[in-house]
Parts: sequence; structure tokens; C-alpha cells
Amino acid sequence: MAAHIELLLLRNVEHLGIVGDVVKVRPGYARNYLLPLLMAEAPTPEKIEALKDARSAALAEVARVRSERAATVGRLEGHTITLVRACNDQGQLYGAVTHRDISDQLVAEGFGVDQRAVRLSNPIRRVSTNHCTIQFDRDLIAEITVVVKPDRALDLEMERQDAERHHAAADAEGAGAVDTAEPARA
Repeated sequence: MAAHIELLLLRNVEHLGIVGDVVKVRPGYARNYLLPLLMAEAPTPEKIEALKDARSAALAEVARVRSERAATVGRLEGHTITLVRACNDQGQLYGAVTHRDISDQLVAEGFGVDQRAVRLSNPIRRVSTNHCTIQFDRDLIAEITVVVKPDRALDLEMERQDAERHHAAADAEGAGAVDTAEPARA
């Protein structure tokens, strides 16, 4: 069996090529995916010539999409999104923030970001601030900040605020005691 076979693409196939490209693929990929979905066929000079107009239109579309993505990357760089989620008293989320949540929030804020462009190593499971990469192509990359906030006040946060108030009161009390005390006489 041949290691690779040549096919002419009749449609754009992500990560493979655009219409009119002659590509080499494994027989199983051709037999099980490209040929049954009528995305490719055996190349002939006549078919290649017939697809020249479609190829030039596809190249123009690829250039347009790339320029839009480059503009989006420029606007996204350093952007911060805030998500409010339900969590327990220790800040552990009941669910998780995933690629889809980040993508949906970016779309709601006016950025055309598909969830496949969101690069998140692990779902976010705690109330925290995280960094996330948005990558359209190898060279079109932006870093954003994802802030996950609780939907209510947390016990830990309330304890921290109480401790701060206690320390502030103790400091004020201690400062007042020093100011009112008379110096010792010998």
C-alpha cells in the first residue's frame, strides 16, 4: 500500500490546504474523510485549470481572514475579561471555566474569537486571576488575563477583612496608648 497519495482539493480543508491545492495525504484519510465528503479528487490538468478562479478567490479570502485576525490580536493584547462564577467558601468553583466560556465572553465583548483559538492548559477551577493565550496561527498570538470572581462574598475574604480591621483597631489602640502615656520620671 502506498504511503501517500496525491489529491486535488475541491474545498478548503483546515490544516491541509485551500481549493486547487494538490496535496499528499495518507490513504486512510483520503478514503475515509476527503473522498466521501467530496472534498478532494484525483488531480488532472483539466481539473486544476478549472479550479484556478476558485483558488484565487480562496487566496483572497485567506488574506482577508488573516488581516482580520491580525487586527483582533492587536486589540486583544493585554485585554482582561472578568467572569463571575458560583463557588464554595474556599473559592473552589462548582464548575470550571473552559475554552468555551472564555471564547463566549470574548465574542460578547466584540472580539471574533473561536473557541479553537483559546489555548488554556487546564480548565480554571478556582477564583483567581489567570493568563490565557489566544492563538490564531503560529505567529498570531495574544496574551489575555482572565479574572474569575465569586458570585458572593467568600468566608475567606470576610475573615481576611475582619483580620485587617482587627489589626487596624489594635494599631490605633496601641498608638493611642503611646501618645497618652506620660514619660517616666527618674
